[in-house]
Amino acid sequence: MHHAVIVTTYNRPDALGAVLAGLLVQRGAPSFEVHVADDGSGEATRRLVDSFAPRFEGRLHHVWHPDEGFRAGAIRNRAAAGSSADRLIFLDGDCIPRPHFVAGHAAAATQGTLARGSRALLTQAFSERVLRDSLPVHTWGGLAWLRARLRGDVNRWRGLAHTPWSMAAGPSSSEWRSVRSCNLAIWRSDFERVNGFDERFVGWGYEDSDLAIRLINAGVRVRRAGGATTVLHLWHHEHDRRFEGENLERLEATRKRGTTRAEIGLSEAAVRGVHA
Repeated sequence: MHHAVIVTTYNRPDALGAVLAGLLVQRGAPSFEVHVADDGSGEATRRLVDSFAPRFEGRLHHVWHPDEGFRAGAIRNRAAAGSSADRLIFLDGDCIPRPHFVAGHAAAATQGTLARGSRALLTQAFSERVLRDSLPVHTWGGLAWLRARLRGDVNRWRGLAHTPWSMAAGPSSSEWRSVRSCNLAIWRSDFERVNGFDERFVGWGYEDSDLAIRLINAGVRVRRAGGATTVLHLWHHEHDRRFEGENLERLEATRKRGTTRAEIGLSEAAVRGVHA
């Protein structure tokens, strides 16, 4: 089973660097490649990806489209279209993976399910220090995270200590509300069946929930991945929510109609082409 980790980013090369550093030190993982799904960043992001490329030995790819507003679904589709991996792991460019992230998602990869991972939220001050001082938080163990929790630097400690149970996934359900594309793994065949992300979702809000609902409508179950997949979510400013209401209406229509396929999605992205 071959994996593709699709990392969505937009003009935050410092955070993306921390994410790529985490992906470089994965342990016990099956083969995987990394696709940076770039929603229109400037030259600094391209330089950052180029600087990491030699260390990934051909497994790092940069997929870019022009900046025309928040179009995360569209650039994720383009990145997915450029990979032939059996399993797609979606990860946000401000969510730092820990050493067993890919292995944990592989352990949760049962047929007929998607796997949703968790996140630990870092405070603004701690996030700034992590990036400023290049703190290798992706390598920290349970004791270091317990201290960080006691200092108030992170909102949780559970899931950040690697134990024999960290790879164990939970039971499956049809609950879509906990699914977030910042930490989500899907079989490629299921992603193709629902035509990927619906690119009509423009601006922040609900494109991941829409994907989850369509997958559930198509018979896919939701499974919680083990604690090893918990990512470290760096603080960021609130997104522009001007399109939230419109996106919510579209989500409700998907839910009520039992829709499975995106009207504009993965197949359309493949036709457009995938290379920056």
